[in-house]
Amino acid sequence: MAHGLDCPCHSPLALNLFDRLNRDISRRSVLAGIAGMFGVSALGLASPSFAQAAGKPILLSNARIFDGQASKLIEGKSVLIDGKTIKALPGASETVAHAEVIDCAGGTLMPGMIDAHWHALLAGISQVAAMTADVPYVHLVAAQEAERTVLRGFTTVRDVGGPSFALKRAIDEGRLVGPRIYPSGAMISQTSGHGDFRMRTDLPRTPQSNASLAEQAGIAEIADGEAEVLRRVREQLMLGASQIKIMGGGGVASPYDPIDAVQYTEAEMKAAVSAAADWGTYVCIHAYTPAAVQRAVASGVKSIEHGQLADEETAKRIADADAWWSIQPFLADEDANTYALPEQRAQQQTIAEGTARAVELGRKYKINMALGTDILFNPKGTSTQGKQLAKFSRWYENVDVLRLLTSGNAELAGLSGPRNPYPGKLGRIEPGAYADMLIVDGNPLEDISLIANPERTLKLIMKDGRIHKNTLGG
Repeated sequence: MAHGLDCPCHSPLALNLFDRLNRDISRRSVLAGIAGMFGVSALGLASPSFAQAAGKPILLSNARIFDGQASKLIEGKSVLIDGKTIKALPGASETVAHAEVIDCAGGTLMPGMIDAHWHALLAGISQVAAMTADVPYVHLVAAQEAERTVLRGFTTVRDVGGPSFALKRAIDEGRLVGPRIYPSGAMISQTSGHGDFRMRTDLPRTPQSNASLAEQAGIAEIADGEAEVLRRVREQLMLGASQIKIMGGGGVASPYDPIDAVQYTEAEMKAAVSAAADWGTYVCIHAYTPAAVQRAVASGVKSIEHGQLADEETAKRIADADAWWSIQPFLADEDANTYALPEQRAQQQTIAEGTARAVELGRKYKINMALGTDILFNPKGTSTQGKQLAKFSRWYENVDVLRLLTSGNAELAGLSGPRNPYPGKLGRIEPGAYADMLIVDGNPLEDISLIANPERTLKLIMKDGRIHKNTLGG
């Protein structure tokens, strides 16, 4: 399910989950328990397929290379990995002493892919399972989904909402298998905004009121007025946010915030931008309509999430501000959500038409575009991660889709400046870059659908110089 389309996070089932997350067990104790339950061998970290010979470099040979930027595959080169980074691209005929050589069987070597709009903690759990299972199960599923994310070829994600800090830490420490996570932490929302998950019966809020269930769980923070916005943004920065996510407009099927509603005043948005800028990072915003997007751009927001209803004037303003447009493949097709009500289906179709228009406007005005999926509470949908992003080949050349999913999305992630948890080079095959790479059976520049079937087509998956999958047979 796409967060902006039917907003399952507002449902009673989701609210029940938030309640249980807070009532039964703290987030810190859950993740501590997960660390204890998962020994290193529990996820296969000690198995030969994950291990790298101690201190021994790896040479990937006999592959054609997509370096994340060039329009043609590089021939006659190998890739030498030393530790967590790429050391060199020696000629195919060169020998490297003491290296473990892996024959890539003529496949295409490319950078690991990056999903620019992901929810690491909540993507792979259904609402029903979240409501009925033990609370640690929710976090265990998130850990399992993190490993599956890597095995789909996505070695980095920009998490734009949810308490993913502990999961990120466990992955970075090598306790769990998962992608690099750029965390936003809790989504910052005004009262009645897209991140206000309270029920009508929770109103009115007073100074004596407890934090809402979603706030206590770290999903969202409600902030009204410049002072509150500053406080909530600074809290997420203290927790380790690499960028800040705010809610600037409504959703299609949200119960209390219609899609045409503009949320947060310009002064409030500027307060968020100022607090983030003081820490050297930026703000991204959930927004669909021209009014919401234009207000965000005028306030200094650097990344528009969704924006499918933007018009030509809005696109011009995004381009003039040198901001980013993070778009998702909401297309009302076989992978889309289903709706019972006619008005919901009509809204879904409007968004789908807007997706095509948005991409075309982005191309026309040479806007910095980023691609993401925005999957939430949809365990079946997570397996379509690559398939959904491959659909952008309707508007882009295959090589351009691959550029966006590698070096392009990496550039957006890098806007976090000194808050960047991974300051090395991402999304590129070049000396000094992180050794995050894939071996594809075939040429994705010719057939982009190869990224849609990772179980069959991804023969080798490496992150941080560690091999997580190798079916090359050598």
